[in-house]
Amino acid sequence: MTVRDNMKNHLLLAIIGTFAVIVGAQTQEGFISLDCGLPLDESPYNNSFNGLTFSSDSNFIQTEKIGKVDKDVFKRFAKQYGTMRYFPEGKRNCYSLDVKRGTNYDMVVSFLYGNYDGLNREPSFDLYLGSNKWARVDLGAGQMEQERRSYTKLMCFMQAFPHYKISNSLDICLVKTGETLPVISAIEIRPLGNDIYLTKSGSLALFFRDYYSTSDEQIR
Repeated sequence: MTVRDNMKNHLLLAIIGTFAVIVGAQTQEGFISLDCGLPLDESPYNNSFNGLTFSSDSNFIQTEKIGKVDKDVFKRFAKQYGTMRYFPEGKRNCYSLDVKRGTNYDMVVSFLYGNYDGLNREPSFDLYLGSNKWARVDLGAGQMEQERRSYTKLMCFMQAFPHYKISNSLDICLVKTGETLPVISAIEIRPLGNDIYLTKSGSLALFFRDYYSTSDEQIR
């Protein structure tokens, strides 16, 4: 792993840690914390690291296809990354989430392949917010051979939304662009105080990606 990769990894952990600390200091009113693929009989549960209550995403998406991260990979990550939702049918699959008009929001969407299907093929696909493309998700890009064999690449995308861009719903869509299937591990949305300044473009858009876990240290 290069020095640049290490710097990116430390930055990602710092950002996630900051997000967790801020969340832990607030009540969870208005929060949406979805563990994608979590069975309904295991929902909800409390994440001991950040105090968030995670729920199953079953009520927000129609597909019933659930994958489980390889057990040797899962031991390196927190509970919300142990399962994922994957999408073998249709080109575009969307979560429709209820939010409050006139409120600033912060969102983190996370993806971990973990060789759930045993095919050894990290997926790539597009991520949309409504009709607008947000990002390209490529879980195999830039990995070294050792990292590809362990399938421990976690990608996270973070975006802040100013209140005037928010309606009463927020659609997060995964769009298939090739032969591999889109996957999603977790969605976390929290309201921000409306006194927090957000640019007119909505891009306090902290965008981060590419965490490789090559040790047994757990990633939360």
